[in-house]
Amino acid sequence: MAFEHILAERRGDVLVLTLNRPDRLNAAPPAMFDELRAAIDTLDGARAVLIGGAGRGFCSGADVAGGALGSDNPGEATFAALTGHYNRALLALADLPVPLVSAVRGPAAGIGCSLALAADFCVASDTAYFLQAFVNIGLVPDGGASWMLPRLIGRARATEMMMLGERVLADTALAWGMIHKVVADETLDATAFALAERLAAGPTVALGLMRRNLHAAFELSYADAMQREAEAQRDARGSGDSMEGGMAFLQKRKPQFRGV
Repeated sequence: MAFEHILAERRGDVLVLTLNRPDRLNAAPPAMFDELRAAIDTLDGARAVLIGGAGRGFCSGADVAGGALGSDNPGEATFAALTGHYNRALLALADLPVPLVSAVRGPAAGIGCSLALAADFCVASDTAYFLQAFVNIGLVPDGGASWMLPRLIGRARATEMMMLGERVLADTALAWGMIHKVVADETLDATAFALAERLAAGPTVALGLMRRNLHAAFELSYADAMQREAEAQRDARGSGDSMEGGMAFLQKRKPQFRGV
C-alpha cells in the first residue's frame, strides 16, 4: 500500500513505519495518522511494529495548516480532527496484538509526544526532547497526554510538563521513567530496530496479552486485574508458543517462537 505521509516497510518480522515529512519535522496532518492506522490494520504476519521519523525529528506536533484551525469554527474543526483521526489512530495502536517500539530523535512535541509515548518501549537519541507546548498557544494537551503522562511520571511532573510547556530532554525523560533508553544519535535506528526484532522473535501471543493487561491495569481493581490475568494466562497457555517454550525448557534449548 502506498502512502503520502509515511513509509511502511516489512523488515523480517518487524513492520517499520516512518513519519515522512522531514522538511516539516514530521508535523502530522490528520491524514498522517489515518495512514498509520491503515498501515497497522492488517499486520500480515508482522510480529512487532517500530515507529520512527525521517530526518532530524520524530514529530513536531499536529500540522493543521490544511484547514483544521483555519476554518470559520476552529474549535469544532480541531475537535473533529482529534476524534475522527488522531485519537482513532492512537486507540488502534493501543489495541495492537503485538509489541510497539518508537525511535525518537529531535522533537516529540504535542501529538508527536503522545505518539512516541504510546509505544511499549520508547528509545530516544541524545538529541531527543519531549514537549507539551499547548499552554504557549492557549490550548490544552491532547492525544491522551493527560491520561498517559501522570501514569508514566506522576501528577506533579505531568503538571510541570503541561502547565509550564518546557522541553524535557532525553536524559531527564529517562530519569523520570518516561522512556526506556537513551542512546547516541547515530545508533538510534539500529538500537530501536534490534529491540523490535528481539520482541518479534518472542512469544508474541503472550506479549500482546501483556500489553493489553498493562493498558487496562490502572482502571481495574486488584481482584479484576487478577481475573483478567487468569483469562490471559488461559489464552497464553493454549498457544503454540507456550507448548514450544515448555518443550524447549525440558530439552534445554532455546525456544523458537512463531507467534501462534
